Amino acid sequence: MSEQVRGTVAPKEPMPITVYTPASALRDPGLMFRSMIADLRASRELAWSLARRDIKAQYRQSLLGYLWAFIMPLSTTAAWVYLNASGIVKVTTTGMAYPVYVLTGTMLWQMFTEALQTPLGQLSGAKNLLAKLNFPREALILSGLIKWGFNAGVKMLILIPALFLLGDAPNAQILLVPIILLAILLIGTAIGLFIAPIGLLYTDIGRLIPVVLQFAMYITPVVFAMPSEGFAATLFRINFMTPVIVTGRAWLVGTEGAMLPELAVVCGAALVLLLLAWVLFRSTMSVLIERMS
Repeated sequence: MSEQVRGTVAPKEPMPITVYTPASALRDPGLMFRSMIADLRASRELAWSLARRDIKAQYRQSLLGYLWAFIMPLSTTAAWVYLNASGIVKVTTTGMAYPVYVLTGTMLWQMFTEALQTPLGQLSGAKNLLAKLNFPREALILSGLIKWGFNAGVKMLILIPALFLLGDAPNAQILLVPIILLAILLIGTAIGLFIAPIGLLYTDIGRLIPVVLQFAMYITPVVFAMPSEGFAATLFRINFMTPVIVTGRAWLVGTEGAMLPELAVVCGAALVLLLLAWVLFRSTMSVLIERMS
């Protein structure tokens, strides 16, 4: 008579159950907020995997590799230095070597434009996934933020030695630069996430963004010094990116002039906008996916 050994099988954890109702999630803000946080936590591993895949693909078949993160600001700097030196465009005094002024400004501005365009780019590139798979949509946004952080780090690794070569060696203030990078990421993501749902419906939005950003750069102290009077001076002062660029440049090259109170106000407003944009994102994604499918 044979004996049978019965093993014990650990009970599986029950699968989470999602209940869809026609009622708006905004009727219960507390429940919606808890759901948002839960989905954000659940999306971390997927976001990391997506970011690693995209970063590898970004540089795998590139001859210049990570230098592409630096080529655009460098070419813009060279063009404006030539225009200023030849007298075609006359720039007033900037308080530092003009190549340093333009290089730091264009580098910070490019980081802002990339942060702003990331949410729409991530969602547009994953339309098929959104229509076919059920996963936390925040994973796409979080993946884009990880890629942005990687590219920003590459830019900083190249920019800091360039500042030494140009004769403006940074000082201890450079330790504050991560704060300005977080500010740029916060502001860009808040605006980008706010316009992403509209951009998914109308492709004209994605084409219009670079045009608007190009114009906005000229009313920001990126390649031009801040005017002291006139209508242009007013535009520079009310531009929310002015304290970001001015403070970031001051910390990079170790000079005075950081606009800390203005920067704090802009970051506070961006944080509020980010929370509102996240709620809008959560409220509209199901409708947008249905319209795209």
